[in-house]
Amino acid sequence: MTAPPLFPWRLVLASASPRRRQLLQGLDLPVEITQVDIDETPPAGMPDDQVAEHLAREKARAWTGTLAPDQVLVTADTTVLLDDTSGAHLLNKPLDDFDARRMLALLAGRSHRVITGVCLRTAAGLHSFADVANVTFRALSPEEIAYYVERHRPLDKAGSYGVQDWIGYTAVTRIEGSFYTVMGLPMHRVYDALRALPTPSGAGL
Repeated sequence: MTAPPLFPWRLVLASASPRRRQLLQGLDLPVEITQVDIDETPPAGMPDDQVAEHLAREKARAWTGTLAPDQVLVTADTTVLLDDTSGAHLLNKPLDDFDARRMLALLAGRSHRVITGVCLRTAAGLHSFADVANVTFRALSPEEIAYYVERHRPLDKAGSYGVQDWIGYTAVTRIEGSFYTVMGLPMHRVYDALRALPTPSGAGL
């Protein structure tokens, strides 16, 4: 006999990312997939470490669907921040192969921050948060960078890499924080946020 879900929620993931879909399905809750498109340019003057949560909230607000009382819309955004003496540099999705190689050369042999912002939208309102992980890369040769960009095409990823693929296997030497935050969805935080939501009316639990 299969145990019933721990929560009464049905999830609606507004993302084209197969990685986020895979992670969210790991909660053993029903997951429906939808998409939303926004201008991802942050407001002028916004601190870089607030951009991910801001964009997650904007995605949630931009979705035009209707939520049932037991549905939760999940939106997320991930940013990569490289800190140096001149401040933080926000590395978004690369424009092309050259830009991807440039970003990876900046990250090689250094540590950086990965921030994933999440917004949960219910029929009653929005709740958002962000989680941070620190990632360290070993030094990378130009040949390794070129191979990764050509073979794995990381043009849809902040900072030009996916921790779950080849470069994560071979170049990431240390992660302080959640691996899943780096992958694109801090599952421990998502779980806690769902657990804290008021039980929807009519739920049979």
